[in-house]
Amino acid sequence: MRHERVYKGWSCGGLALLLTVGLASNGHAADNLSFKGNLVEEACTIRPGDEAITLELWDITSKHLYINTRSQGRGFKLHLEDCDTTVGKTVTITFGGTENPALPGLLALDGGSGASGIGVGIETLSDKPLPLNAVSDEQVLSDGSNSIELKAYVQGEPNAIRDQTIEHGAYTVSSTFTLDYP
Repeated sequence: MRHERVYKGWSCGGLALLLTVGLASNGHAADNLSFKGNLVEEACTIRPGDEAITLELWDITSKHLYINTRSQGRGFKLHLEDCDTTVGKTVTITFGGTENPALPGLLALDGGSGASGIGVGIETLSDKPLPLNAVSDEQVLSDGSNSIELKAYVQGEPNAIRDQTIEHGAYTVSSTFTLDYP
């Protein structure tokens, strides 16, 4: 998972120069190319190391999934530091990634995974699902350090459970997250 950041104004200028040079080398002039953006102030910073989290989910048997359809959630935290409530009083999080077509809202396994017939979901500590590309409820911030606590779980695909065709093996899923301070 990674935190998407807003790029500062000088990065956009560098990109514009690169594109202009690229267009000029092909013999074309671009006088209608412009970039717009906003330089924003974030209410919090992410603790170093939390911008790329690896969560080890425990081993789970297909038998458990055939009986229960999913595992219990495994908790993880995103640590926010140096929060300034004069900039933002709340934060929301949105997870993105490749959606499992058989389990809408859950992450699909990455290519190269040995397992199949499962997806990975994200939920709040109170077991409220947080589907992909859906904005979470607002969490109130306090000045200083805060954390966003969530859980990840494994769920069997309906057809794989019905037909008992979940394949064993190692798997990975990838997701990005975006924090917004509304």
